[in-house]
Amino acid sequence: MKGETRVIMNRQEIDLALKRIALQILEKNTDLVDMAIVGIHTCGVYLAERIGAILRQQTGRDIPAGSLDINLYRDDWSLINQNPVVRTTDIRFDVDNANLVLVDDVIFSGRTIRAAMDAIMDFGRPHTVQLAVLVDRGGRELPIQPDFTGMCTTVLPNQRIQVRLDEHGGRDEVVIES
Repeated sequence: MKGETRVIMNRQEIDLALKRIALQILEKNTDLVDMAIVGIHTCGVYLAERIGAILRQQTGRDIPAGSLDINLYRDDWSLINQNPVVRTTDIRFDVDNANLVLVDDVIFSGRTIRAAMDAIMDFGRPHTVQLAVLVDRGGRELPIQPDFTGMCTTVLPNQRIQVRLDEHGGRDEVVIES
């Protein structure tokens, strides 16, 4: 039915998924000295902040964090809008040789992540780039896969996954919109 929404993750499930992602990051990266976390605007930034807080709570260390706007790096921005909304990129740490964890809310085609990696490379050459996503909806067009995933699901091509977060004027939930 057109206009239908169905909740697939509630606040508690989002919190649990982010804690699980943070623990997996710690398992894969035992030395956090060169670790940094970068969120992709908009919801990826909020999720990166939450993961960073969990990592700080678990380790007692502050992980350098930043935000990344990828709009001018998209391969389809001219098709979507002649005047893309440009947000702030804020990376105040040395990207060279860092182990970066890139965070986004939903991965679909892989094109957003490709654009994010292009944007990151303008700041330097990280040692590694790892990808954390809250939801993997499948349907890749590029060979890009997340290292850390909160939830995998399959939806129809005409459906959309929407992550709603407190920080962005919603309540913490993930919904499928038809």
